[in-house]
Amino acid sequence: MITIDIRSRTPIYEQLVAAISSLVLTGAMKPDEPVPSVRALAGELSVNPNTVQKAFTELERRGVLYSVPGKGRFVSGEVGRLREEEKEEARKALRQAIRKGLASGLTPEEIAAIAAETGGKNDD
Repeated sequence: MITIDIRSRTPIYEQLVAAISSLVLTGAMKPDEPVPSVRALAGELSVNPNTVQKAFTELERRGVLYSVPGKGRFVSGEVGRLREEEKEEARKALRQAIRKGLASGLTPEEIAAIAAETGGKNDD
């Protein structure tokens, strides 16, 4: 369910934040569903519990998770708002990439063609 790449240049806690956010946004983790404890997830992934704690703290700050004292952490019910925030971040990144492309000499038609050929593919 959650995988990390220890060879990646992306810090492990950021990989965890991205993985859990993705699971929530795609509906694989449902609102009010409990998430594993820090210790359990750290053991499952063979990472330091402090790393998992840092990821959970960031996820709470972003509104992806919430905690209930004595009960644990749960998936937030605000998935719609989170999805809109993700879309807005993507729009900003896309606008920035388009401006860079235009400054590099790409025409609007070439940019439109790239968008059309991409059509949902994830080339990275």
